[in-house]
Amino acid sequence: MKSFLRPLAVVLLVLHVACGGGSDSTRQPPPDARPPNIVLILADDQDIWTVATMSKVKALLADQGMTFDQHFVSLSLCCPSRTSALRGQFAHNTGIYTNGPPDGGFQSVYSTGLEQSTMATWLQSAGYRTALIGKYLNGYPETAPSRTYIPPGWTEWYGTSGGTPTKGFNYTLNENGTEVSYGEADADYMTDVLSAKAAGFIRHAVDLKQSFFAYVATHAPHSPATPAPRHAGAYPGVKAPRTASFNEADVSDKPSWVQELPLLTQAEIDHIDQRYQNRLRSLLAVDELVENIVNTLRDTGQLDNTYIVYTSDNGYHLGQHRLESGKMTAFEEDIRIPMIVRGPGVPAGSVTRLLTANVDQAPTFAEIAGVAVPSWVDGRSLLGILRGQSSSDWRQVLLLEHKNDGPDDEEWQGLSGDEIGPTVGSGAIPFSGLRTTDGFTYIKYENGEHELYNDLIDPDQLGNGYDSAPADRKAKLNSWLGSLRRASGSGLRQAEAAAH
Repeated sequence: MKSFLRPLAVVLLVLHVACGGGSDSTRQPPPDARPPNIVLILADDQDIWTVATMSKVKALLADQGMTFDQHFVSLSLCCPSRTSALRGQFAHNTGIYTNGPPDGGFQSVYSTGLEQSTMATWLQSAGYRTALIGKYLNGYPETAPSRTYIPPGWTEWYGTSGGTPTKGFNYTLNENGTEVSYGEADADYMTDVLSAKAAGFIRHAVDLKQSFFAYVATHAPHSPATPAPRHAGAYPGVKAPRTASFNEADVSDKPSWVQELPLLTQAEIDHIDQRYQNRLRSLLAVDELVENIVNTLRDTGQLDNTYIVYTSDNGYHLGQHRLESGKMTAFEEDIRIPMIVRGPGVPAGSVTRLLTANVDQAPTFAEIAGVAVPSWVDGRSLLGILRGQSSSDWRQVLLLEHKNDGPDDEEWQGLSGDEIGPTVGSGAIPFSGLRTTDGFTYIKYENGEHELYNDLIDPDQLGNGYDSAPADRKAKLNSWLGSLRRASGSGLRQAEAAAH
């Protein structure tokens, strides 16, 4: 089997895929319990490689719940991905494609009113006590009425609003309308602060006898991936995974933006290894955050009545296809993300290979809460899957999208070339594409170039098979892509499941 699946095999091995593996709870809440609580733990830029190193996620979530083996983002970038998750919509329906104006960022989300209807507003309307703890949307709170602005739907708010949160220290939190600054002391380390805030929120909601929704969004392992001081010496000598596509020797079949990339130098490879090491170190505190949340739920008697979701906003490449580090491409490393769910009725140690995506989070949480979603929602509820039910009309294809406005876009400021994504010269190349259940990734660039990979036989995506593909396959994929790019709501879901 190709080397890209080797880490996946490790992940699945580590995550104990055998159904029935030792649960430490009865799984079902008593009949008179309040509606299930929901805790969403969202890492920043976490790829599927690194989740295998998180022993507490494995023992407390994966061994007790379900691993989503084919889980993707449709657009691999922070703000558009988070907006799609909050709303259950693809980027072509939110209009949010980037991290800054004019096509993205908090500024655009706020100005277009997208915050008025999200998973937070739906759950709050159903009686849930809601809290956002950590990272919200890139650019927050710029252009809001005040620096202490709190979006609709959130009962409690502990959102990062200034400083250098990606560095783990010297940042500001908007704590329910008051800005609180944190410094450089060990106790100020951001992941630990968020962990304590999450535990405090859970205890408070339990005291108030309310069902609750906690959205806990770490900045780890986002670059520079500063570890907690106690973890600074962890993982000595570790190197980034050397997949078959790492520093790919022959990229002559790739699109022009990849062909322009030189082979990585040894200095660049050393930098990749250092970045990977720091990513693993920074995730140790996230692993401890997961443990703290699980322990708090257990201590308050809520563990059996809480869905805990662990996932990321997008993936991350490190050396694949000569790309040093970053995201924003349609390659497997960027669009495939971890998702693990533990909760009432979820078979312990189970795995699903159904094609799922971040747009499915919002409708899933709504169904858990017993509230209807707006007709414009594109995603699908995963609750039936979590309960072990089969689905005969599940999506057969997932839409992929990407758009940048150019080097002057606020999103591009401070990014290196490999983080920016597909470009030729000074211009970005928007693309759209498909990921299919029968193992194909199809990408159509607006400059006329294409990619087509058979991921079942070429999981490292070494061979672009578009030129040699049968004409009818190309036509089928292009037609399917066209129908999805124009669709929304139930029409989009029908297009996803339709035979082509």
